[in-house]
Amino acid sequence: MMFFRKSRNRRLGGGAVLDVKLRSDQARAQRARLAAIGLGVTFATVFCVFLLWRTGEWVMNRLIYENDAFALQTVAVETDGVLAPDQIRRWAAVKPGANLMALDLHRVRRDLELVPVIAAVAVERVLPHTLSIRVTERVPVAQVNLSRVRPGGGIDTVTLHLDAEGWVMPPVDPRERAGPATAGEADLPLLVGVSPAEAPIGRRVEAPRVRAALDMLAAFHESPLAAVVDLRRVDVSAPGVLVVTTDQGGTVTLGLQEFDRQFLRWREIHERGLRHGRLVAALDLAVTNNIPARWMEANLDPNPAPRKPVRPVRKPAPTRRNA
Repeated sequence: MMFFRKSRNRRLGGGAVLDVKLRSDQARAQRARLAAIGLGVTFATVFCVFLLWRTGEWVMNRLIYENDAFALQTVAVETDGVLAPDQIRRWAAVKPGANLMALDLHRVRRDLELVPVIAAVAVERVLPHTLSIRVTERVPVAQVNLSRVRPGGGIDTVTLHLDAEGWVMPPVDPRERAGPATAGEADLPLLVGVSPAEAPIGRRVEAPRVRAALDMLAAFHESPLAAVVDLRRVDVSAPGVLVVTTDQGGTVTLGLQEFDRQFLRWREIHERGLRHGRLVAALDLAVTNNIPARWMEANLDPNPAPRKPVRPVRKPAPTRRNA
């Protein structure tokens, strides 16, 4: 059986193939045009943004950051403590003639607050030529004597101050002061039993017994007892109590809580002893009943020297935000 294959006219079927190929070429060309347009728009946008940024930067530099009209001429310093304004200016490290608008206020405030004796700083621009610096200083309420090893060998005794919040700082150098030290600063109560590791300079004391001693001193300065007794020494080494030595040579043991109540009882016992010509030699206020006390004869001077004024405990003011 014979099979016959029908002949095809290839020219008749070639039209569809050519049409499909044409449409594919057109689609690729269209995609290429769209990609080129997208790239062109993106490049133009980036270029315009860059041009605007550089133009704005140039304008800001010419009109503000490099404008001699904002050259720094005066650094006005205000402080509530003993630091000399010139010393604060040196710590601020601001050069006269620097552009006031380009000055980094955060850097100035940070550098000043790294000084241990400074609690808070507010820095403001006062256009066109003045930088205003307001400083809140830490007020020392106690001192500690710590032993430190010298790099070359040997041991030195270093005196450090503590404020009411427990911040540790070295005494203000006389060259950094606006005036001489007062008698109250020289006669700060001495904390005994504090280790060097518990009192790093520029940091806050965290030991509970030292914090309790500072709370006791703050309560003492607010109590009527401060008008008749001075504290010379506070021993924090004994667990659960504070052993206080007064300027009259007596020792008083205090509990770590309810200082106001203990000071009231101390004042009553002190006045009772004076009526009999005696002073407290030893007193234990850490117990609540049958308070043990020892007495000593009072050497009453008919013309007693005036007692030094009680220096108020001032807490640092909150830091103001820069303008």
